[in-house]
Amino acid sequence: MRLPTIFIDGDQGTTGLQIHERLRDRADLQLVTLPAAERKDAQRRAEAINACDVAILCLPDAAAREAAGFIRNPAVRVIDASSAHRTHPDWVYGFPEMAEEHAQRIAQARRVTNPGCYPTGAIALLRPLVEAGLLPRDYPAAVYATSGYSGGGRAAIDAHEASDAPNVAASQVYGLALEHKHTPEIQGYAGLAHRPFFVPAYGAYRQGIVLTVPIELRLLAGGVDGARLQACLAQHYANARHVKVLSLEETKAMTHLDPQALNGTNDLQLGVFANAGHGQVLLSAVFDNLGKGASGAAVQNLELMLSA
Repeated sequence: MRLPTIFIDGDQGTTGLQIHERLRDRADLQLVTLPAAERKDAQRRAEAINACDVAILCLPDAAAREAAGFIRNPAVRVIDASSAHRTHPDWVYGFPEMAEEHAQRIAQARRVTNPGCYPTGAIALLRPLVEAGLLPRDYPAAVYATSGYSGGGRAAIDAHEASDAPNVAASQVYGLALEHKHTPEIQGYAGLAHRPFFVPAYGAYRQGIVLTVPIELRLLAGGVDGARLQACLAQHYANARHVKVLSLEETKAMTHLDPQALNGTNDLQLGVFANAGHGQVLLSAVFDNLGKGASGAAVQNLELMLSA
């Protein structure tokens, strides 16, 4: 039986290397890579893309659009790990747990766009609550998140891990112009009527994300409290292998969130921290920005596509 061929275009970048590592020992597929001298040769890349069963694009946005434009073979399927196509209507958003039967949509898709790391956590928390009517679509959502410095790609990793690297602050907030490219993605797939307030940061650790969304209960319908929000999330992800929703008993016992707790996995942990006296709730997501936030998600989508 012929094994499906998988070509990673951009396998020397952070996400590409991680995907290659996750796939290289698989006996159920054939992993195709180009020699170093041919990795930037447009003709060889085009040939490799059109000869494979599934192409995984781990490229800057402009290069990913170029690579998608190379495709002439209608049988080729694509997973784009860049942000080039994340809000494009012709591409299926690669977050299997996002909605009922969405995994099946990914399995049957020809073009899949991998979610961004931060949007994975934000959408996972917000979309089920919006769809259930517990969170109004016009809620003034704010998303605060800190990622490991690997979220900045190879350049950031090299800068932090060089032998002569200067000491860096424990957290560096960025995106101060409020134009981060992930914001439209969060708004669109979370189902929000207005642009959310998104404040990202890099921490002085390699990988892992902790993301939080504060909720004021006074802005929600009467009777909506932390217990109802937690129950909604728990029901939505009840059968999700890679998503765990903490119980209120578990979150009450917690004093901190470790952004590195799920590193090396494709798992996503969601929590609801409630203070009824103050009428406030804090939603949280912890996951690996190189796992569920990037390469792990790509491999999960690949497995769905190969199962179709």
